Amino acid sequence: MPDHAAVDGLRFAVLGPVLAWRDGVELDLGTPLQRSILAMLLLREGHAVTPDEMIDGVWGEDAPPRALGALRTYVSRLRTVLEPDRSPRTPPRLLTSVGRGYALRLDSGDSGDSCPARFDLAVFERECAAAESDRRTGRAGEAARRLRGALRLWSGEPLAGAVGPFAEHQRDRLAERRMSAVETLMELDLELGRHAEIVSELVALTAEHPLRERLRAQLMLAYYRCGRQAEALSVFTDTRRALVEELGIEPGAELARLHRRILAADPSLAPTPPPIRLSQQDVHDDPPAAETGPVIEMPRPAQLPAAVPDFTGRAGLVRRLLALLRGEGAREGVPIAAMSGIGGVGKTTLAVHVAHLAGDLFPDGQLYADLRGYGAEPTAPETALVAFLRALGIPMDVIPDGLAERSALFRSLLADRRMLVLLDNARDAEQVEHLLPGSAGCAAIITSRGKLADLPAARLIDLDVMEPEEALSLLAAVAGPERVAAERAAAMDVVAACGFLPLAVRIVAARLASRPSWTVASLVPRLADERRRLDEMKIGNLAVSATFALGYGQLDARQARAFRLLSLPAGSGISVFAAAAVLDLTPADAEDVIESLVDASLLEAPAPGRYRFHDLLKLFARRQAEAAEEPAARALALRRLLGFYLASAGAAHRLAYEGSAIADNLTDLGMLGHSFSSADEAVAWLSAEAEDMFGAVAQTAGAQDESGEDLLAAADLLLAMEPLLESGTNQRDFEQRTSALLEATRRAGERRAELRCRYVLGRVLFGANRLAEAATHFLAARTLGEETGDHIVLGETCNALAVVAGRRRRHTEALEWFDRATAVHRRTGNPAGEALASCYSARDHLGLGRPDDAIAAAERGLAVFTEIGSGAGVARARYHLGNVLSYVGRLNEAVVHHAECLAFFRASNQRVWEQRVCYRLAATFIAAGRFAEAARHAEQALTVSREITHPYGEAQSLAALGKALAGLGETGRGRQALVKALDIFTRLGSPEADDIRALLREQVET
Repeated sequence: MPDHAAVDGLRFAVLGPVLAWRDGVELDLGTPLQRSILAMLLLREGHAVTPDEMIDGVWGEDAPPRALGALRTYVSRLRTVLEPDRSPRTPPRLLTSVGRGYALRLDSGDSGDSCPARFDLAVFERECAAAESDRRTGRAGEAARRLRGALRLWSGEPLAGAVGPFAEHQRDRLAERRMSAVETLMELDLELGRHAEIVSELVALTAEHPLRERLRAQLMLAYYRCGRQAEALSVFTDTRRALVEELGIEPGAELARLHRRILAADPSLAPTPPPIRLSQQDVHDDPPAAETGPVIEMPRPAQLPAAVPDFTGRAGLVRRLLALLRGEGAREGVPIAAMSGIGGVGKTTLAVHVAHLAGDLFPDGQLYADLRGYGAEPTAPETALVAFLRALGIPMDVIPDGLAERSALFRSLLADRRMLVLLDNARDAEQVEHLLPGSAGCAAIITSRGKLADLPAARLIDLDVMEPEEALSLLAAVAGPERVAAERAAAMDVVAACGFLPLAVRIVAARLASRPSWTVASLVPRLADERRRLDEMKIGNLAVSATFALGYGQLDARQARAFRLLSLPAGSGISVFAAAAVLDLTPADAEDVIESLVDASLLEAPAPGRYRFHDLLKLFARRQAEAAEEPAARALALRRLLGFYLASAGAAHRLAYEGSAIADNLTDLGMLGHSFSSADEAVAWLSAEAEDMFGAVAQTAGAQDESGEDLLAAADLLLAMEPLLESGTNQRDFEQRTSALLEATRRAGERRAELRCRYVLGRVLFGANRLAEAATHFLAARTLGEETGDHIVLGETCNALAVVAGRRRRHTEALEWFDRATAVHRRTGNPAGEALASCYSARDHLGLGRPDDAIAAAERGLAVFTEIGSGAGVARARYHLGNVLSYVGRLNEAVVHHAECLAFFRASNQRVWEQRVCYRLAATFIAAGRFAEAARHAEQALTVSREITHPYGEAQSLAALGKALAGLGETGRGRQALVKALDIFTRLGSPEADDIRALLREQVET
């Protein structure tokens, strides 16, 4: 028999996970097999268990050959955990050997009786027995209190974490024992007249255990006593259907008899009137002469559902709601908080949590109603008022019939009381306006998926998803902090795949908790597949899809179609104009239907005129689209979107590159696009919509039934987005999306689309100074241009080949390509293309030692661009002319031209050109001996290069900075800059590396 020192401070639990604590600190019980052995010993209540029984109970038929040795090892480890201070020479006092077997002794040491306070199952059984004794002696209230306390000991599935046949058998037994206690408690509550308070609890219980007839009978009786006869009868209908479908049997005699009694309105089913409690003045030895009579104390309802024990996060919102309920900073009147948000975002959980925290603020009680606003049959306000009035002690036969009369009586009863009303799952303001208290001492919390903007005096609170760390904490609270801490990176991937939606996180965490063999990382690939992700977010009766379906089911046909079709585009969001194209509506009509989806919390509006789905809602909406929309209708919606983007981007290209013929040569899908008032506005629109347009390109490239016209339109969209290449911020997107589309065009044999893809990809690679790759694509594009007769893109391609050759210092080759480009541009009547070729050729004339020809070429291009009124063309021509003038020593003129074009490029956010001009200004100031100004411009060029990740520009800028610093006498810093420039040029394979080496050698020699 153990002494007190061995047992004191130890506690054990099996009504949930198998756990043990010493002095409040949880013990590490080891592997599931080890926990299973401990559970078996605990449930044998001190009796010995033989090794054979243990092996059969833990391993069953799968016992390994050396199971006995493993068993002894596990027992030894458990002894160490339970008695860590025991000497090896001292026999164990808790987990003892009895013959060949083992026993776990938790005796008190006095009478030999087991000590139930140390074991949750023993406490549970003791309290259940005491409750039964109280009930037999007529103390139903005390019996209910004891049972409710006993049931709070349960923390999930019994024996969680234990494995083997014994655990499975005992798990079923314990679960049945708990349900028996729950049914007894419900019966006691009905005897005590608490039918209104337990309706919601019974609804949840019957949903979880649909075949338990006793629970169904209790729900029928509770509904009937609340005046909800139709709902009571529908419970019987649902029960009969479930029993017939699942088991092939009819309801039992007791349930059938209750059904008949409800149909006959049997008076004996009416509840016993609630007791009227009398409070007397304190009794003193010498009472006052005139004693006050008894005071009738109305019932104090406490209808709140149980708070979630592992509530996590939302600290700021909790403080804000409590402050509102306290009336801090509020106007006169009833504080009303109206919370809205998508299904599964945790509105009810937060509301119930705050309501419990605010209990002291409302000493007269709390009323709760689930209004089922998104169910098939929302609760009528009249029905909810009956439940409230009954809870406040009003007999059924004196409750008035009309809604207005019931509401007036309700407000009158609350007039001098401090009560909190929680209205859950409201559909709209009309459903709740008659259920609100009228006195300032009361308050109300309302939860709804829709925004109750038309509810007077309500403080609207839009509940968003959790912050990443909050979601991680929730995952840890449910699945286990050790598991999440051990795989934090994988855990963050999991909650991100859940979209940080509390319901999704809780479901996934519960699945982890119920599967001890799973790792957190094993969930990541399961959630990565978008088509399976929603299916993974389901456990028991909880499912993310089912929650979303409730909101979707409330939409009218127009809203439902918009919800489905707007989920099809691949972008992260969508503008109202793009949405109008998808829906084939005017922008005004599209905005109306979209805003109604925002009000229903099925879409978000992160900025005016822009909308997005929550990730999981988008997956759900796409499933509805696949089920309800024909493939042709889905394809047509995406085609309209592609046409809108192409028409808009074409208009932007036309303004950004005034005089260019590209925009006039694009595919026309028959859609109207945006119109712009300036080039700056056009480029800004391109930048804002870039992600969504890249998404449309990717979607077209990945389509199963790639049509040639759609592929050409997607390639033209990339071509029209060309002005974005000047900003330097979308290089990676351009490369990835263009490469994917190029493969699709080649598979489909669409040569015109392939031409455009190769030209755009060549431009992207040239911007990254990957000259050999760029030249390969440009040469392929040239062949395709000649083959397809597309001379517009052919001329641009020849021009690009010339620029690549010039960068490689092959100046004669470059001029030959410029001549070919000029010839093509002249044939097509494209003066802007001809002018651009002339400007760019200036550098190659300089490279061949022909400065006069260089100046003439740059001036010729400037004159043409000025004549046709192309601001972008004039800026580029000034850039090239400034370069030539700087080279021939006309430095002041060079600075003027560069300053003019720099202002244009900065205003239009053309960061690549901004870097080039700053670098050229630095070079000009170095030539003029103005080293401080040169260093300033070189540093500006360096900053821009790094911001847009432009290695070639960075190397150029570092080279200029090194020279400027050397001119200022800062030789060490200057040399460091030159060495960095040399390193980058060398990695890029640029010929400038030889120039830097020569300069460094010259400095050493000097």
